[in-house]
Amino acid sequence: MSENIVEIRDLTRRFWRKTALTDITLNIPRGIVFGLVGENGAGKTTLIKHLLGLLKAQAGTVSVFGLNPVDDPVRVLGRIGYLSESREMPDWMQISQFMSYSQAFYPKWDVKYAEELREMFELARDQRIKSLSRGQRARVGLLAALAHRPDFLVLDEPSSGLDPIVRRDILSAIIRTVADEGRTILFSSHLLDEVERVADHVAMLHLGRLVISAPLDQILEAHHLLTLQFPESLTSNPTLPGGLGWSGEGREWTCVCNGELEQLRSAATSVGASIVEQRRPSLEDVFLARARSVQSPSGRTPS
Repeated sequence: MSENIVEIRDLTRRFWRKTALTDITLNIPRGIVFGLVGENGAGKTTLIKHLLGLLKAQAGTVSVFGLNPVDDPVRVLGRIGYLSESREMPDWMQISQFMSYSQAFYPKWDVKYAEELREMFELARDQRIKSLSRGQRARVGLLAALAHRPDFLVLDEPSSGLDPIVRRDILSAIIRTVADEGRTILFSSHLLDEVERVADHVAMLHLGRLVISAPLDQILEAHHLLTLQFPESLTSNPTLPGGLGWSGEGREWTCVCNGELEQLRSAATSVGASIVEQRRPSLEDVFLARARSVQSPSGRTPS
């Protein structure tokens, strides 16, 4: 059995003359929380639709559980729990009716576990979906995605509509619980601080291109946030080997750099600068710096 739940090779997707995904190659290993990050319109949802078999690859290949999700949707989707950003569900149904409706699609639906989730999420059985707040609708959608204990849980912007307390206490607990049971989670979000809190591996999309894909610790350890001081004021940002994004003015400039720290120190000395502060960047720092370093392809439009 493959160690990867998902294998994508050279995936490209165009809508008319606009390119949404360009030459994407990545693996999602079994049993981890895989963070898919990028700004709104980066191509995250378009990529997810390929995994669900809602879009057919125009170029390249997509494999989920070793199967093509377009050619074999029953065997693929039966093992996937999916929470969409749109939270579309029948407004006229009560929550209990929606639970019964969802159960019909999944032979492995766990009735007891579904009730535990309903109580945890503080949802009344007789509430009608049309009366729910955006946050409550998100909880109902998360319940339906989890109750059949899927091998692969796909969360597309799961924090949309959730207040900070719910995001922290419920979402993180669910993600870690499912991951600890050996299941795999794809957590797609533009909120990088949340991804940094729960992800084991992170893939960054920018303008439909894969900027980086690696274990989270490896990404953070390979980057440094350096503040440099120069002997004289500079009218434009300096250059430094491994430098990805600059901010500052005059004599003091801050940069997210990629590379060995000692090599960066030597490079700073060679351009007459001294490092006055050094710290580990956040995932958001790294993403913004990486995104700035990627030139936008002509004709690209957000998906």
